[in-house]
Amino acid sequence: MLKIRPYKPTDWPDVERVYAEGIATNLATFETKPKQQASWETDSINGSRFVCLDNTADTLPIMGWATLWPVSDRCAYAGVAEISVYVSADARGKGVGTVLLNKLVTASEQLNIWTLQAGIFAENTPSILLHEKCGFRRIGIREKLGALHGEWKDIMLMERRSKTVGI
Repeated sequence: MLKIRPYKPTDWPDVERVYAEGIATNLATFETKPKQQASWETDSINGSRFVCLDNTADTLPIMGWATLWPVSDRCAYAGVAEISVYVSADARGKGVGTVLLNKLVTASEQLNIWTLQAGIFAENTPSILLHEKCGFRRIGIREKLGALHGEWKDIMLMERRSKTVGI
């Protein structure tokens, strides 16, 4: 059984482990090492950090995590956030991404966020399909947006507009 709960600072070692596993795939991010705990906690949006556990207990191991990031400090973009969802290598394909992404959708609306966006490596088909399953739509491809280990990557831009917040 999967359980989602808010992130606690003591979760950081497992969050960092799952983050590093995602980085190692070369399919999840342009980052080559996890952020530091302090910047991960202060740069993400309060009330949007969640972890998924593999049972009903409030203990580790963490199977995945999710959070929202502001896209800009300009007031016009206060209701727009970028998402991050990471699932541990041994938990992929078990529904963890779906429950985490759905939790972010619910939390975003409680935080008065009307648009969620995701930038996904175009070859990361499982992530694109997950986002579509959770109500995101494809906006388009940003070609050769950045290079990872010398390889230029295209990014699929996806978004989800709230039906209850904003316009």
